[in-house]
Amino acid sequence: MFESSSYVNPTPLAHADTSRDVLPRGGTSQAVCCKISYLNSSNFAIVSYDVKDHGKLLSKNLPGYLAGDEAHFWLNGYVNKQNCRIWSEANPQVYVETPLHPEKLTVWCALWAGGIIVPYFFKNDEGHNVTVNGDRYRAMITNFFIHELNNHNVQELWFQQDGATCHTARATIDLLKDTFGDRLISRFGPVNWPPRSCDLTPLDYFLWGYVKSLVYADNPQMLDHLEDNIRILIVDIRPQMLEKVIENWTSRLDYIRASRGSPMPEIIFKM
Repeated sequence: MFESSSYVNPTPLAHADTSRDVLPRGGTSQAVCCKISYLNSSNFAIVSYDVKDHGKLLSKNLPGYLAGDEAHFWLNGYVNKQNCRIWSEANPQVYVETPLHPEKLTVWCALWAGGIIVPYFFKNDEGHNVTVNGDRYRAMITNFFIHELNNHNVQELWFQQDGATCHTARATIDLLKDTFGDRLISRFGPVNWPPRSCDLTPLDYFLWGYVKSLVYADNPQMLDHLEDNIRILIVDIRPQMLEKVIENWTSRLDYIRASRGSPMPEIIFKM
């Protein structure tokens, strides 16, 4: 049993002055857990080996590294509860309504140090937004990607994609090899791409997060509006920013080589 003299009535957590007073005096600050992909010991070896291979291939031709991938953009956006904090004298009882079946776009894009392939939105024959599968991905390559490469007049590019099933079907790999030959970095490709390596992909560690942080600023209510916002933001990315992104990519490769494939806290938390 606690003696009555030892009991102190706690201050409600919703009282904002508690944190304002305690945190500065204690020298502490709020931190949020960072999620990374799980890797076991065999993954470390695969990632380390493949990254060494990539470094040798691309060290003399860094501007020729082209990365492509797709992402979903939900019309209602996305609220990360872990970095959304409200300081108030009383509980504001704020909530965010989430539709049961939210509308979304699936967009593909590719970037290299010299520019960006304009975004491609997956749609069916009726013009409705759809997700990506093997047939749609190959149609995008044939009807859009290859033509865009010709428009940019870029030669001798190395193309990298992750190991998503729609990317790595035999028909897809054969189609990409027709264009890139041995300069294809992919699962089942001439040069392997290690699994669970999204922290090595410029679109994952930069582009999609950057675009999603800005694309909902004017609260788009229609998918067409959201699509326009995505196009404008991506087209407006300056070449100087892309050069920095690829420079950061080389830093990540260097770290992985030195750490034999382990996570990259120095780079993850610096960013």
